[in-house]
Amino acid sequence: MAETIRINTDEYNEEFSRKLRVGDSVLITGKIYSARDAAHKAMTEALARGEKLPIDWTNKFVYYLGPTPAKPGDPIGSAGPTTSGRMDAYTPTMLDQGIKGMIGKGSRKPEVVESMKKNGCTYFAAVGGAAALIAKSIKKYEVLAYEDLGPEALAELTVEDFPCIVVGDTEGNNFYEQGQKPYRKI
Repeated sequence: MAETIRINTDEYNEEFSRKLRVGDSVLITGKIYSARDAAHKAMTEALARGEKLPIDWTNKFVYYLGPTPAKPGDPIGSAGPTTSGRMDAYTPTMLDQGIKGMIGKGSRKPEVVESMKKNGCTYFAAVGGAAALIAKSIKKYEVLAYEDLGPEALAELTVEDFPCIVVGDTEGNNFYEQGQKPYRKI
């Protein structure tokens, strides 16, 4: 089994992203940003109007997340990934803004994969069904924009050893396909 790769988001960039390969196990520490389809729609529409986005997405991670309310004393409630395909219509536009890491679950459309290759962005999967466990790696959660969207708002998360697997790399490889291939019979 390969060694786990540690990622510090302050040092993450396109060069680092292009070195990752499907199947790599990673632990992410630093700042990541959550946004779901409603926030992606709002940002894409803002760009179309020529407006500035609430954050500079250069070399950032986006986590497709809609958290549950936090219990007293916790920064966040359950924090499992949302199906990434819900963002596919907006993803190429958002990757053009500089995003270098996406975290979610599920396969992506071909146009998203092409945009990942072009923009040097890696797609990571967080384990679905482990939302309470994932929340333990989130140390801080702060809404930055689109507060009216509730759990779909744009938020900054401070994470420590956030576990993920590379499921889409910058060469267009797909772990969902490669992982299943040995078990398929024609």
